[in-house]
Amino acid sequence: MGDFNLNLQTAEEHLDEDDAEGDVVLGVLDGSTPPEKWVQSVARGNVLFLAIEGDLNKLASGFARDVKDMGGQLMHFRKFLVVSPPGVDINTDDL
Repeated sequence: MGDFNLNLQTAEEHLDEDDAEGDVVLGVLDGSTPPEKWVQSVARGNVLFLAIEGDLNKLASGFARDVKDMGGQLMHFRKFLVVSPPGVDINTDDL
């Protein structure tokens, strides 16, 4: 096997800096949380995984447009709403 001159000390310089940072935030979408809190969480780079308790359209109306306007995505999956920040795609290929 030949040498290929891998320098791990400088490898970090070549990593994409556009990688998403944030957490996966679990919550309940029931109207008790102010919509601004969900928008701020997504703006910080978090992915929301919210259990829906009630009418999804009514419950998400306070923040869905703001999330979409900033470049995020929303996806209703079973009894949950998945909300991703800009740059984090929700992949539905396996559904």
